[in-house]
Amino acid sequence: MRLNAFRHNLHRDRYQIGLFLLSGGVAAVINVLSRFALNWVMPFEAAIVLAYACGMTTAYILNKVFVFAPSGRSIHDEYLRFTIVNLVALVQVWIVSVGLARVLFPWAGFTWHTETVSHVIGVIVPVFTSYLGHKHVSFSAVQRHQTRPRSG
Repeated sequence: MRLNAFRHNLHRDRYQIGLFLLSGGVAAVINVLSRFALNWVMPFEAAIVLAYACGMTTAYILNKVFVFAPSGRSIHDEYLRFTIVNLVALVQVWIVSVGLARVLFPWAGFTWHTETVSHVIGVIVPVFTSYLGHKHVSFSAVQRHQTRPRSG
């Protein structure tokens, strides 16, 4: 019986991770495309941050609708938690993207679409830490405390 439950949970988790990756892929495309547009009016470093907000909002909506079960939290609370998890990921994205574009790629002599390649790699890096953060923080179910009857 335990083996069947384990298999069921494993299948459910794989399906959920697949949906998370698909949702994240759509959000990443929005992120990168908005960075292209924003780069016309602002520096690369700032465009990464604003593009991340576009992708993050897309990811929140897709994850809420298609990936995670209702948490019982308000949209405000969920989005705040989602934002906190994403701020951790944003730091990862920014360090990797800027580090590759401004340090590693020039040092290595890599010149083919350096900002785009570095940004795409930067967006991919936090996928697994984000999944765990959203599963256990952003969309975790509200713990309802049961009150015990007082004895006496």
